[in-house]
Amino acid sequence: MDEPCSRDQLRDCLRDIARLNRWFLAYRPLFRWLNSIATRPGAKTPARSPLHIVDVGCGYGDALRRIECWACKRGLAVELTGIDLNPDAVAIAAEASPSASAIRWIATDVLAWQPDKPIHLVVSSLFTHHLNESDVIRFLQWMEIRAQLGWFINDLSRAAVPYHLLRIFTKLAGLHSFVQYDAPVSIARSFVPGDWRRMCAAAGLDPGVFSIKPSRPARLCVSRRKTP
Repeated sequence: MDEPCSRDQLRDCLRDIARLNRWFLAYRPLFRWLNSIATRPGAKTPARSPLHIVDVGCGYGDALRRIECWACKRGLAVELTGIDLNPDAVAIAAEASPSASAIRWIATDVLAWQPDKPIHLVVSSLFTHHLNESDVIRFLQWMEIRAQLGWFINDLSRAAVPYHLLRIFTKLAGLHSFVQYDAPVSIARSFVPGDWRRMCAAAGLDPGVFSIKPSRPARLCVSRRKTP
């Protein structure tokens, strides 16, 4: 997926990744965290402004569309921004969204992006394993500066069982050839808790301010909740 390909190939690939996310309950830890933020006493945005949530490495945009539905059901005012380095991914996310959707899609390098409004929450899914450690540290520092209420990383966990499970499952399910290759490779490139503790320390985060939690199947989530 990190290599050049046509927009049609990328669309089919991203669509199948979204199917995998749905089948393997990948959104569950994200919404568990969002619910804890939304119901936390004092977790209000300044001057009753909409909660601005930024999804970094948004890909197909499936997570943000679910967040939009989640907010609508709760009567929660939100502004949603999807960031992806690949312009084709941003175009695909926009075309996959309902016409009534208010999500803003931006193609840019997030570390070079200058937001035009305050960011309250930053989320990412299946993004950090595409980065090397120095870029993950920079991303952690960027989120720590920009996210007023907190941030959430939802990524894979490096382990043998999910590696072989995904390698077999993606073939049996007939998913896109990119997904069949990338799914186990992504597991192999993912970080373990010790990696995250080291990178968070390098980013200047105290051990008590962030959380590292596994979520089955095959997820490892790193999060930070700030006192408003």
